[in-house]
Amino acid sequence: MGRYEQLEAFVEVVDQQSFSAAGDRMGLAKSVLSRRVSELESRLGVKLLNRTTRKLSLTGAGEQLYHQASELLVALLDAEQKVSDEQLNLSGRIRIAAPLSFGYRHLAPALSEFIKLNPDIELVLDLNDRAIDLVAEGFDMTIRIGSLVDSTLIARKLGVIRFVTVAGQGYLRQFGTPGHPSELINHHGLIYSNLNPRQQWRFVDKKQTITAVPKTRMTANNGDFLIRAAIEDVGIVNSPTFLAHEFIRRGELQPILQAYQPPGIGIYALFPPGRLIPRRVKLLAEFLQQQYGEQPRWDHDLSLSAREE
Repeated sequence: MGRYEQLEAFVEVVDQQSFSAAGDRMGLAKSVLSRRVSELESRLGVKLLNRTTRKLSLTGAGEQLYHQASELLVALLDAEQKVSDEQLNLSGRIRIAAPLSFGYRHLAPALSEFIKLNPDIELVLDLNDRAIDLVAEGFDMTIRIGSLVDSTLIARKLGVIRFVTVAGQGYLRQFGTPGHPSELINHHGLIYSNLNPRQQWRFVDKKQTITAVPKTRMTANNGDFLIRAAIEDVGIVNSPTFLAHEFIRRGELQPILQAYQPPGIGIYALFPPGRLIPRRVKLLAEFLQQQYGEQPRWDHDLSLSAREE
């Protein structure tokens, strides 16, 4: 068995934290990977993995080899891929996960353009607002809006998402228009359940960030649903501008508290850790970055600041 295959098996098992999962990803039997790792340990004369029935962990020597082997494998595969891509068009499957509303409204046209430019690419898209386990579910890339929690994932910033607080004209006539975030406590709020309200309802007052959450009248895990409820005068919603901008432009929603809106938050492409990102996936991320950027097109007509955190 060659050194490359042994190192590849070892790195993939560590990445997946499982011989079975690594075998599924590589298309090899669990026993084959186990044998390759054992042969690597025998050749080096050192134990690399602590194996139990429930968990795998690296020894000190294993951790040192893992980091060096990962870098070497990535460099080798990247060199091979670049040479291959110079001779061939981009091809292959890309599995992507993205938030439902953003994916439907703004990812769909961008991906449609990308696949027209690269007709040998096959895109598999999962639009869902649930939390995605990028590695376990086998995605090549996921789109995430907001702060990044899992530091093991590889991230590329695609652009900036800003928020705007809006309500229907009928609601504002009935309950009045708040002039300061502190007045939201007397109003009905439409809350996005996949984000902590203390993150969602943040404002800037004299350069100080404050949290002002209205009384909860409705909670939902989809931003489009909350926008529709606001149009029906149910309450006030703090919405990403990529959802609200068209309804503001048509006069169906009225922006409020614009002087207190905080800086934007990032939108990121996330990739699995510890392995080569396929060139087709890299180029897709670069394409999306060009599409969105620091001042995406849906913000152009809202006169929103380009500040960011």
